[in-house]
Amino acid sequence: MRLSPASLRLSRSPALLALALPLAAALAFSDETLDKVPKSEGYCSRILRVQGTRREGYTEFSLRVEGDPDFYKPGTSYRVTLSAAPPSYFRGFTLIALKENREGDKEEDHAGTFQIIDEEETQFMSNCPVAVTESTPRRRTRIQVFWIAPPAGTGCVILKASIVQKRIIYFQDEGSLTKKLCEQDSTFDGVTDRPILDCCACGTAKYRLTFYGNWSEKTHPKDYPRRANHWSAIIGGSHSKNYVLWEYGGYASEGVRQVAELGSPVKMEEEIRQQSDEVLTVIKAKAQWPAWQPLNVRAAPSAEFSVDRTRHLMSFLTMMGPSPDWNVGLSAEDLCTKECGWVQKVVQDLIPWDAGTDSGVTYESSNKPTIPQEKIRPLTSLDHPQSPFYDPEGGSITQVARVVIERIARKGEQCNIVPDNVDDIVADLAPEEKDEDDTPETCIYSNWSPWSACSSSTCDKGKRMRQRMLKAQLDLSVPCPDTQDFQPCTGPGCSDEDGSTCTMSEWITWSPCSISCGTGMRSRERYVKQFPEDGSVCTLPTEETEKCTVNEECSPSSCLMTEWGEWDECSATCGMGMKKRHRMVKMSPADGSMCKTETSQAEKCMMPECHTIPCLLSPWSEWSDCSVTCGKGMRTRQRMLKSLAELGDCNEELEQVEKCMLPECPIDCELTEWSQWSECNKSCGKGHMIRTRMIQMEPQFGGAPCPETVQRKKCRIRKCLRNPSIQKLRWREARESRRSEQLREESDGDQFPGCRMRPWTAWSECTKLCGGGIQERYMTVKKRFKSSQFTSCKDKKEIRACHVHPC
Repeated sequence: MRLSPASLRLSRSPALLALALPLAAALAFSDETLDKVPKSEGYCSRILRVQGTRREGYTEFSLRVEGDPDFYKPGTSYRVTLSAAPPSYFRGFTLIALKENREGDKEEDHAGTFQIIDEEETQFMSNCPVAVTESTPRRRTRIQVFWIAPPAGTGCVILKASIVQKRIIYFQDEGSLTKKLCEQDSTFDGVTDRPILDCCACGTAKYRLTFYGNWSEKTHPKDYPRRANHWSAIIGGSHSKNYVLWEYGGYASEGVRQVAELGSPVKMEEEIRQQSDEVLTVIKAKAQWPAWQPLNVRAAPSAEFSVDRTRHLMSFLTMMGPSPDWNVGLSAEDLCTKECGWVQKVVQDLIPWDAGTDSGVTYESSNKPTIPQEKIRPLTSLDHPQSPFYDPEGGSITQVARVVIERIARKGEQCNIVPDNVDDIVADLAPEEKDEDDTPETCIYSNWSPWSACSSSTCDKGKRMRQRMLKAQLDLSVPCPDTQDFQPCTGPGCSDEDGSTCTMSEWITWSPCSISCGTGMRSRERYVKQFPEDGSVCTLPTEETEKCTVNEECSPSSCLMTEWGEWDECSATCGMGMKKRHRMVKMSPADGSMCKTETSQAEKCMMPECHTIPCLLSPWSEWSDCSVTCGKGMRTRQRMLKSLAELGDCNEELEQVEKCMLPECPIDCELTEWSQWSECNKSCGKGHMIRTRMIQMEPQFGGAPCPETVQRKKCRIRKCLRNPSIQKLRWREARESRRSEQLREESDGDQFPGCRMRPWTAWSECTKLCGGGIQERYMTVKKRFKSSQFTSCKDKKEIRACHVHPC
């Protein structure tokens, strides 16, 4: 079978088309390779064997299984990451999982199943559904999927990836693009799935943890808590394998419970410090109110920590608030490599996990302690229909945060046997001051703002920031440098050359006020991270106390309030605007009265001066679904402002609305009210009466069908006489009675004084041939006498049933 770019373009399959675009260049000149593939083999086999221009041993690309395990546990999910080290990138890729020593040309050769995390990045291949490929061909440096391990008895599995970059296909049968996992022996059940090896690295390494919250109303709109959303203070540490802060399948400690339910890190920090021999650094970062803001408004929280040979793991957690007991974090992330070096960078997307201490299912569920306590587990989209992450199709939960752990320095003699790449070497060098401004002439900026205060108030290292605004970009093909600049710094009075300086930790969060109403005291603590090198005594205070006021005037009508939250984002992107902050009622007045204390405050805020520049807009999005499920409705589409909003107002419309028409809505059958019952159809003996109703509207477009239109019931006037002569006599009397009645109707108006009526018309044709119809006849006024004062002198109409037999 011959596979050419032309044949690839003819396929309408989205997955095959997506694969064809990035692969076309690589495959166009390798048809002779494909000609050698037997025609009986499947598409998966062809993908595995296509060669093009292949290079082996290219270490800029790597395939990693979360935790770097050597064994897999049957049925367990593992996160698989395919990445390229900057400045490298890839346009396309193929990812498969094969049983050891199998070629992949049969369905049973493949092991386990992949699960898509981001449909915009990855998808299954249409003609090889066991393999994962890119959704759209573009430059990328990283993708992630889940791999569910196969059942017991499968044996070893090989995860293999191929990378497409321009006309080159990078692959490895062994090395960084191949990962071998063997089945875990059943004798290890109950032991951690990720055995942590001893670290062989030398010296120490320093890392910076940066937390990027992505939990917002835009990314997670269902039941999003607009007023009180936040991330609690980050708490964690670098530690040895003998200490576990938290882990999936384990039980939450009291410290973890307080973080998970209350957002308080105090108890957790106390637990970490009690393990002083197993912990090297306590990791802490400030809380975020609200949970998400643009990075140009608020820098992402970060913290620095160190690791060494025995304490080479790091763990942390932070509460998603408000929530029952939901958190995100990392557990026992190993920063030591098998090559006796230190990991350069870790980037991990985070989904929330349940601490197993509260049974609430929504963000603001009331407290519902879980008794007995359950194990820590990741949240899923099928936990509960009321969950904000619920998806009836069981899709993956959209990540709520991303953490980046980056090595910033190494100290002491290093013993890793693999040479560093350029990025590693640069990371260890002290940043050099730039004497010249390398800003392109096509980028027009404002002047730099003054340097901000140092983020550290102690002698621990921090950073300060300055900003400038991009006023215009005259040439879009020339990239403009960043608008933010950072510089390392220490707190006031600190000097790296001063041997008598002691290094202090950050202050722990203030304790609760000592009283619940009125003026009391609160305290906070810090500890000495490093004593002076000259042996002198550290005189800096390790504890602070201050007065706190919960409610100045305590009375039965007083209410207990929470602390003020962070100020909201300014309402204006440039010029003058307003910002607000909120607090909540913690305890209502004891006398049952309404709480009169204000719960919100507003003040003016000034943003950078507004400038008028041309609007830079994104393309229009696809039209939304119609607002109705049938009939006429509306649909919308949007586009985004790509230029900085604070540079000036843009009057271009960002949303369009148009009418849409779907198939007509179903119309149910409509009927009149029932008519009066007719006379009995027999003059003696058993008979029946009928009544009818008319169809006013026939059902349309699948509407409800019409019910019965004729009903009948039995009637019996009197017994019929058995003597035939008497019966004939009665029939004759009845006939003469009807004839005399008809003559009266044709008379000059005896029945209707004051007017003369025309005779009854003949009965009209029946409206139906069967199933019950009606007939009509009319009597009209022929002449009204002048002296007539009777209102009964008017046209008459009679209706009777007909053709009542079933159809």
